[in-house]
Amino acid sequence: MYTELTLADIVREHRRSRPHRTAVVDGKWHLTYGEFDARTDLLAGALAVAGAGHGSRILWIGENSYRVLELLVAAAKIGAILCPANWRQSADELRFIVADLEPAVVLWDPSVSSIEPESAPEDGSRWVRCTESEDDEYESWLSSSSAQYPAEEVEERDPVLLLYTAAFDGRPNGALLSHRALIAHGAVLAIQRQIEEGFVFLDSGPMFHVGTMMFATATLMTGGTNVVLRRFDPEIACELIERERCQGAMLFPAMISQLVETNSEGRYDLSSLRFAPADPAWNTMVTADTSPWGRSEYGYGQTEVAGMLTYHALGIDGQGSHGRPSPLTQVRIVDPEDRDVPDGQVGEIVARGSHLLSGYFNRPELDTEKFRGGWYHTGDLGRREADGTLSFIGPKLRMIKSGGENIYPAEVERALLAHPDISAAAVIGRPDDDWGQAVHAVVVIRAKSEEAEPDLIAHVRRLIASYKKPRSIDFVDAIPMRGFVPDYDALDSGFGGGGYPGS
Repeated sequence: MYTELTLADIVREHRRSRPHRTAVVDGKWHLTYGEFDARTDLLAGALAVAGAGHGSRILWIGENSYRVLELLVAAAKIGAILCPANWRQSADELRFIVADLEPAVVLWDPSVSSIEPESAPEDGSRWVRCTESEDDEYESWLSSSSAQYPAEEVEERDPVLLLYTAAFDGRPNGALLSHRALIAHGAVLAIQRQIEEGFVFLDSGPMFHVGTMMFATATLMTGGTNVVLRRFDPEIACELIERERCQGAMLFPAMISQLVETNSEGRYDLSSLRFAPADPAWNTMVTADTSPWGRSEYGYGQTEVAGMLTYHALGIDGQGSHGRPSPLTQVRIVDPEDRDVPDGQVGEIVARGSHLLSGYFNRPELDTEKFRGGWYHTGDLGRREADGTLSFIGPKLRMIKSGGENIYPAEVERALLAHPDISAAAVIGRPDDDWGQAVHAVVVIRAKSEEAEPDLIAHVRRLIASYKKPRSIDFVDAIPMRGFVPDYDALDSGFGGGGYPGS
């Protein structure tokens, strides 16, 4: 008889099978799987006493921490859902998330968060202060727990992780990922990346991002070690890679450049790190990754598919730029009426399978639209080539990709238009060697001054996350339009736009 498996069950088995293997490293914390499972029992009890239960939301607002992994497994034990929020967001953005989620428990670090309990909506949540100083409440809250919690009937299809997506429709939406989705995706990723017994992964990217969480959960599943880096610092990253003998890490090109510069004199031994080849200096520092992922780490993915939907390594010699689908998914390319288009024609990518989202939190109308016909509609355009491989073309909605983050121009434009002196605004992406693209704004201003550009950038930064703000601004008399919307092609041509995803 088939028995459902949850993340909590996997950790319980690690406690039995590999109790002394290191599960998590974070500063002074070195937790074995035996200790990790015991602590998550205590945490599950504390969460239950605070009012969290089956279907409740638990919100983390802070930098990367071993506590994120503990909260994920503790949530799994009581049937709750963890949301690691983007702590870099503005106070208004975080207040929206608190109001949207109505979390039973909020764990936050006031040293990095722009929101305090007093400024949050009146929601009755239990707020727990999480710091590295004497005013930390987390450890005392944990130690006071009895490790007793209701024996909830948690099923593998229950959501356990909620990650907010970029605001493609004007507001962020929380994608719900189930135990089944995380386990299924982790299993495929482990095969692609050859994550095996004893694997050590450096959580160097943000843990509110699926790109980091997909590796962290795969490492947890396989009984490996997650080494947590609070926020990316090339010096500390080098130290951790050498000391903990990290084999994998979440690194974007700009981060690799910083590591190469930091280790230019060879002060650190980074040879344990198995990574795809880059420039010659990097290649001499690390070990070439010969896994399918290392030979080609490209593919197409989304938060909503728990990470990767396709892997280029599954079609490395094929015609398509993004390979073939994960073995646990199906992918079609369809027209606006959801009919399959012929090979070689562009259509929307739709999918179904084991590691897709369960839906969006509290968005029934969006679920109806996105899951029509029993297939998840990604909102992205793709093409199936004659040999069956897939090519990602780009989002149906215009999107900028900067430093691994998705930025939708509409959201930045709304922030710009909230300024009383701005009568019109349009946002494009410019190619950037370090970050892929940089946000550039074109605006019509009522009264221009020498301080207009820095003032306007600061205005946007107050309203939305700093990484979404324009890096540069052009002031014009009028914005070219195509009907009722800006003519983005003309703007790209006139102001140096380009480098969009899929281009």
